[in-house]
Amino acid sequence: MIKVSESAKNKIIALLQEEGTSIEESFVRVGVTSGGCSGLNYNLEFTKEQRPEDKVFDDNGVKILVDKKSFLYLVGMTLEYSGGLNGKGFIFNNPNASRTCGCGESFAV
Repeated sequence: MIKVSESAKNKIIALLQEEGTSIEESFVRVGVTSGGCSGLNYNLEFTKEQRPEDKVFDDNGVKILVDKKSFLYLVGMTLEYSGGLNGKGFIFNNPNASRTCGCGESFAV
């Protein structure tokens, strides 16, 4: 399962409203690609399209899509958001990551 914190949910709602859409009609696609300083990069995007191979999760009112390959790396992850002075953006709290880079955008297992 993939979880969504309250702060991440609020930011997702705000970003979708800026795009003129709502949380009810959109998905958050979370994935992993190779690259980055630690080996794997996180991807996050909004979409209205669900693919047949997607795993679908609904947590805290947010519908999340994850492809099967990425799910192996993301199972148990919590998507969070920080708007503080030390860094602003989505945080991937991933229990499967053995190390992460300083910016938090890439990881290794």
